[in-house]
Amino acid sequence: MTKSGKSLVFGSLAVCISASLWGLDGILLTPQLYNLNIVFVVFILHALPFLLMNFFLFREYKLFSRLTTREIIYLALIALTGGALGTMAIVKALFLVEFKDLSIVVLLQKLQPVFAIALAAVLLREKLNRSFVFWASMAIIAGYFLTFGFNFPDFNTGSKTMIAAGYSLIAAFCFGAATVLGKGVLHNLSFQAATFYRYGFTSLIMLVFVVVTGNMSGFVIATPTNWLIIVIISLTVGSGAIFLYYFGLKKVTAMLAAICELCFPLSAIVFDYLFHGKVLSPVQWASVALMLLAIIRLSTQRRGAA
Repeated sequence: MTKSGKSLVFGSLAVCISASLWGLDGILLTPQLYNLNIVFVVFILHALPFLLMNFFLFREYKLFSRLTTREIIYLALIALTGGALGTMAIVKALFLVEFKDLSIVVLLQKLQPVFAIALAAVLLREKLNRSFVFWASMAIIAGYFLTFGFNFPDFNTGSKTMIAAGYSLIAAFCFGAATVLGKGVLHNLSFQAATFYRYGFTSLIMLVFVVVTGNMSGFVIATPTNWLIIVIISLTVGSGAIFLYYFGLKKVTAMLAAICELCFPLSAIVFDYLFHGKVLSPVQWASVALMLLAIIRLSTQRRGAA
């Protein structure tokens, strides 16, 4: 395998691992913060890691004066979409269905690759070849059957379902946009700098949200268990996963990264089985195999082939 081929594989693997860590977070960790306000949760999960980053990434501040206006705007938009709005939207959607019936939320979340691929083609002018379209479609289709099998999504989960659907759709678009925008700034930034500034900008944005909405009381309301979960998320599936994600994103296209992020719903279902005993059906296991095959083919194919 050539050096570029190895770089592509390592990049894809890094994005897949980071997405899997987010799946672990969604199943095991974030639900334990249900008693806290969403705005405060998103703020503290960015502010605490950013404070810690300052101890070993403080030299990145010197880079700010060399950033172009375009790069600053991109970083701010990444923080606004992927850091602030996207995270608040998906957590709000999950809270609305009380983590009991996730069908509509998970279904619409799978539209993220569609948004990312479309935006990458328009904004980054990444080429869509036939092989990529085929295997990307297979991955998305597998994601559907992985979640629902041969059944249709249940839209009758109560009066809050359509509101949750709207929040989930917003989250899918925001995360897809953040993937494309992240690729747009990684040409000139290291993955360490990208992570540092993403968390810094998001912390500032969320601080405004917290002050305006009057949610500073979260510091008092949070229990010792809440703080333990917050620290675990901040050091592992939060900032750690983002570092790994940007490391991988620097080596692959935004389109491929969006498909690799389908490991998020895949890992969520696997962790749901491991921690909650929910067993996958034969069609779901077949979907797992197809999704993994699609991701492998996407990560090893030669780019630009017709």
